[in-house]
Amino acid sequence: MQSLRLILRNRRYLAPAWVFASLNIVVGTWALYIPTVKDKLGIDDGALGLALLAFSIGLLVTIPVSTAIIRWIGLGRTTIIAICAFSLAMLGPVLATSLASLCGLLFVAGTMASLTDIGMNALVSELEKEDEQNFMSAAHGFFSMGGVIGAGIGSLIIGWFTAPVWHMAAVAIFIVSTNLYLCGAYRDRVSAEAEQGDGGFKIGLLRPLLGLAVLSFMIMGSEGAIEHWSKLYMLDIVKIPSDQLASFGFVAFSITMMLGRFWGDGISSRFGPLKIIMGGTLLASLGFVAVLSEVYGVALLGFALVGLGFSVIIPELFRLAGKTKGVSSSEGIAVVAGLGYVGFLGSPALLGFLSSISSLRLSFMVLLGFALGAFLITAFLKQRAG
Repeated sequence: MQSLRLILRNRRYLAPAWVFASLNIVVGTWALYIPTVKDKLGIDDGALGLALLAFSIGLLVTIPVSTAIIRWIGLGRTTIIAICAFSLAMLGPVLATSLASLCGLLFVAGTMASLTDIGMNALVSELEKEDEQNFMSAAHGFFSMGGVIGAGIGSLIIGWFTAPVWHMAAVAIFIVSTNLYLCGAYRDRVSAEAEQGDGGFKIGLLRPLLGLAVLSFMIMGSEGAIEHWSKLYMLDIVKIPSDQLASFGFVAFSITMMLGRFWGDGISSRFGPLKIIMGGTLLASLGFVAVLSEVYGVALLGFALVGLGFSVIIPELFRLAGKTKGVSSSEGIAVVAGLGYVGFLGSPALLGFLSSISSLRLSFMVLLGFALGAFLITAFLKQRAG
């Protein structure tokens, strides 16, 4: 919890951590209205998956040019512009009138989400190096906290709004105003690594980072899938009739992930990253088994266990990437984070296609397979490391 106290007591650390929270507040609120948009447009799970894939494509096309954008605008300005633009861009999808417009609007939002992701992680990484502080896990805890705020509080106040766009607009106003207030702590920051042309996504770096990149893809892919599909799973598979009750699967997942990440920095120093990742993947596997029970209370517990298991994995992967031999820390984080965000935004589309073939139960069985596969990959990496 020391890293959490560090963030809360110092605006220098709170400002970038709040960007993490802001990103997921917007995504968590959008997730509440995915069933509404699906019904409004009269599309099936496969078509919805295609729309979510457009979001991923927006992410992908932005990664290769992100370093040039940061060099041109500056790391701080890129981050504040991107998070504000993203919150405003997400007004579009709830107003979409066709599948084509939904895809186009999500593509645009994806580009802004990508710049936000890269900017906020680069800010935290540079501050950790400069100040010799360790708060990456706690910063990701703020991301999970954003999910609790967006989906949890959002599900409680959803009845206050006559249309989804008013809810999204209220969130956008909140995100823009709070980030503009805090951004003075980093707004004028210029990344030294970006100036030197480092930190870009380079395919040639995949070889030494392949194991970590695959783990990042699988774990963040599972996180993205739960964020986008957990409510529909509760409605369609667990057969929960209430929109509010159906939302609490993701809320339980986000709460335990948030708490785990706030404690993660201390746990990491005690047990080491690979042991934590192995334990986390096993706990998440047990959680997915509970989710597949199709009993509401057991499924809620399952989502909570998955969140706790996943909570510290991504921050540990980022740390390992930054220490990989022959790779600079910025390059390592860029590759592992880049592949992770591809998974985070691409997996919802994959689950949509699987659901259209069978059902969302099959999709969540695949997520169980991902968790077990991640355990085996980590065990191999640990054995190789000696």
